[in-house]
Amino acid sequence: MTLPYLIKPNRMPSLLVDHARGHREETRKLVRTYGAVLFRGFELQGVEDFEETVRLLAGPPLSYHEKSSPRSRIQGGVYTSTEHPSREEIFFHNENSYQASWPMTLFFYCVQPPRDRGATPLADCREILRLLDSGVLTEFTRRRWMLVRNFGPGFGLPWQDVFETTSRDEATAYCAANGIEAEWLGGGTLRTRVVRDAVRTHPDTGESVWFNHAAMFHLSTLSPDVRVGLEALFASEELPNNTYFGDGGPIPDEVMAHVRDCYRQASTRFDYREGDVVMLDNMLTAHAREPFTPPRKVAVAMAESVAG
Repeated sequence: MTLPYLIKPNRMPSLLVDHARGHREETRKLVRTYGAVLFRGFELQGVEDFEETVRLLAGPPLSYHEKSSPRSRIQGGVYTSTEHPSREEIFFHNENSYQASWPMTLFFYCVQPPRDRGATPLADCREILRLLDSGVLTEFTRRRWMLVRNFGPGFGLPWQDVFETTSRDEATAYCAANGIEAEWLGGGTLRTRVVRDAVRTHPDTGESVWFNHAAMFHLSTLSPDVRVGLEALFASEELPNNTYFGDGGPIPDEVMAHVRDCYRQASTRFDYREGDVVMLDNMLTAHAREPFTPPRKVAVAMAESVAG
């Protein structure tokens, strides 16, 4: 199947909000079938039209909670895309897969294309599952996966931003309610551990999908220079983020290399054009971000919360 499925207007000018209003069920069926659709050639009157398109196709946009990356609110439920340095790749992942609940639907709106690269590559999570070595898949299915995060002063996001509180008691209560083990260490550092399934069943299609952040947060996925720098600063258990099998056992680098290769084999990319809007099923399709030459402005919205 083509990923993403391309939707163009039959006539010009054509407002995307008008198309969304008249083709809601048809569009949602295409997203559930193909994993993502790309609206190209439609007119949008800025972020306001983008947010209205989200509401028409998927309901009210969700707020970004328990964040793992820096981003800013543009308006309402619309945010900037992840504000990592432009020279860095952001590897494939399913949004918020480390949480107890996640958005079923994601939207990307290209306000300004980058000068070079900067695509949002997409990977079919059903195809990833088919490509994975049977032994690797069995291990992840049986043992699940664990994310360990350390929130300390001076590096990464502070726990106050992630849990949206300055109260340790409130942060601890949030963790307890969402299946997260919280450990307060010296110097105001918080360490969290969470274990989730690596394979999920899509609630609408009934398909099994590879759905996790195991590769994105694994130390071996970082660029060599970044990895060396972090290993010089932190002991393995003190890294800002790292992933393990769900029982705490290390995931060998060669296993993660195989997993990353499966993502890439199942992926596709396209260059953004101004006004492009991508709607994707967050369980059927993983997304990434290429390095790019600035400027690049991509707005993001999430909708339809699903609990695991």
